[in-house]
Amino acid sequence: MRRLIENNAVTLFVVVVVLFMIIPIPPQLLDILLVLNLSLSVIILVITMNISEALEFSIFPSLLLITTLFRLGMNVSSTRLILSNGGYAGEVINAFSQLITAGNVVIGFIIFVIIVLVQLIVITRGAERVAEVAARFTLDAMPGKQMAIDADLNTGIINEQEARERRAKVQRESDFYGAMDGATKIVKGDSTMSIILTAVNLIGGVVIGMLMGGQDFSTVLQVYSRATVGDGLVSQLPALMISTATGMIVTRSVSEGSLGEDMRSQFLAQPTAIIVAGGAMIFLGILPHTPHVSLFIVGIALAVAGWFLFRRASAAEAEAAAEAEAATEEGEEEIPTAADYYKDISNVYSLLTVEPIEMEVGYSLIPLVDERSGGKLINRIVIFRRQYAQEMGFVIPTVRLHDGSMLGTNQYIIYIKGEEVARGEILMDYYLALEPVNPVKDIDGIETVEPAYGIPARWILPENKEMAEIYGYTVIDPLSVMVTHLSETIRQHAYELLSRSETIQLVENLKKTAPELVQEVCPAVVSYALLEKILRNLLMEGVPIRDLGTILETAVDALGNTRDPDTITESVRGALSRTITRQFCENGQLRAITLDGEVERRIVASLTRNERGIYLAMGPELIQPLISQLAENIRKFQELGQNPVLLTSQVIRVYLSRLLSQYFPNLYVLSFTEIVGTVQIQSIGNITMSASDEKRTVGA
Repeated sequence: MRRLIENNAVTLFVVVVVLFMIIPIPPQLLDILLVLNLSLSVIILVITMNISEALEFSIFPSLLLITTLFRLGMNVSSTRLILSNGGYAGEVINAFSQLITAGNVVIGFIIFVIIVLVQLIVITRGAERVAEVAARFTLDAMPGKQMAIDADLNTGIINEQEARERRAKVQRESDFYGAMDGATKIVKGDSTMSIILTAVNLIGGVVIGMLMGGQDFSTVLQVYSRATVGDGLVSQLPALMISTATGMIVTRSVSEGSLGEDMRSQFLAQPTAIIVAGGAMIFLGILPHTPHVSLFIVGIALAVAGWFLFRRASAAEAEAAAEAEAATEEGEEEIPTAADYYKDISNVYSLLTVEPIEMEVGYSLIPLVDERSGGKLINRIVIFRRQYAQEMGFVIPTVRLHDGSMLGTNQYIIYIKGEEVARGEILMDYYLALEPVNPVKDIDGIETVEPAYGIPARWILPENKEMAEIYGYTVIDPLSVMVTHLSETIRQHAYELLSRSETIQLVENLKKTAPELVQEVCPAVVSYALLEKILRNLLMEGVPIRDLGTILETAVDALGNTRDPDTITESVRGALSRTITRQFCENGQLRAITLDGEVERRIVASLTRNERGIYLAMGPELIQPLISQLAENIRKFQELGQNPVLLTSQVIRVYLSRLLSQYFPNLYVLSFTEIVGTVQIQSIGNITMSASDEKRTVGA
């Protein structure tokens, strides 16, 4: 029973409030309900001032409707008592009437009208406009925010759970501001209804008092006007606080803490402004015919407060500088000269070391790398290493970071085994906006190309970030641009980073879960050298090597027929069909480019063997139409936002993949044996031989 009441308490409350509009209630109960209404409005106002973002009080739109309904119920009940009880509607209304009017009904009416107009014209109208704009902008910015979440997820900044939470928050923001847009209309209607009820109380009271009570006009006006003013003020004070709370909650868009914390931190951080304001007040106090005492008191108080704040800020800066200098002195060590260091011949060998991955950054980009300056690049690399290990089964080596004196201030270079493989340039004080296929509108910025994927983009100012998202651009911060480029470069060259020692380390790790398999197979049957070649072949084409046990078992079985690493790799790929299918399949469907039977036959006929193995010896009459048709079909994948896939037979897959990788680095060549049978294959395009191509081949 108790749980039933708790779960339906709000429902019961709303039903009772509606009944108050129909059933008469005694003045004593009305007094309690009016005080409760006033207390509830104070609670709501304080809550809105102590939240840092609107979603912390997401029930506010519904609460606004309930409190308005409650207030209107009290108004109807008080109106019934005023008209039926000779102008008496309880002690609360009577006390407010005496307090505000002070014996003068005209003053009470003027104050009541001012409160209603302030609420209706100033607060409610402003809150309504803010809520309307916030709802529209939040809805328009949803696609850009969703794409930004996807970009953070792809670069490893967040995991899948965090991505789902952020997507849910974006949806909740849109729903909240949409609800607030409608809820502000309720506040506006409440103010209008208060004016109507006040007029009803006054006019109805005069009519009832004169026609039914037989009283004279002055007496009736005195009695019912006091009750009307008291009733109006009792209802409008809570309404004013609720309206203020509405304005507060829709304007909490850029705050970092509660309103009190933000005001204290931001006001006290500007002592110069306080001193100047104090000086201005003192100057005005010197002028003749001004209130000297008031101006001097306020001016001196502001000047003294500003001076103390300035002294405190200066002392804090000096203390911080002293701590930094002390830390620097403690960390300094005597550094030998280069000549003394390299006198020891063993130190010369350190120059021969080749780092697996290096990243050299310009001077302006050092704050992104230096953790002492708040740089988060190292943390992001750690996150990417963990994500890549979980996804691909390979641990990325340590990335060596250092500054480059010969680089431009905004440039960076990525090295793999000592050789440059990629470089880029980013602007620290800008955001990179990736252009959508059909932008709503162009945005001002510096035109460039996103370094990782080659997408047209623009460097935009921070103040244009929200507008760019509304126009459909995907906006990325400079650090994410650099991390994305580094991560994609590592993915492309991961097979080069797989060394013999890393292969042995992977096998040793497998021993923890499959010791019998490792003891039987490695290195007695499958040598580390052969396993390294197989794993490199898989990584080269983006196939995960997490299931090392299946890879070893399949390699052992394939060794009974061949010793060729490429052929063994093809057998392994077939065993990893579920993994490969998962990478490219979406909703049980695989979109791919297919080859015509005649084209496959000609490619098979082009296979040639020499002392180094098998390779494709295709003439230009076959390569040219193949390349041109592939280029046309790959554009369709770009429009779909998917990786292009070419499906072939297992016989030619590996050789065709190596040939086409020279022309289309991002094209994935799969065989039909690598696709799970339950997947539906949708052909995006089919590569065929035209009649002219066949004639040219026959003539040749």
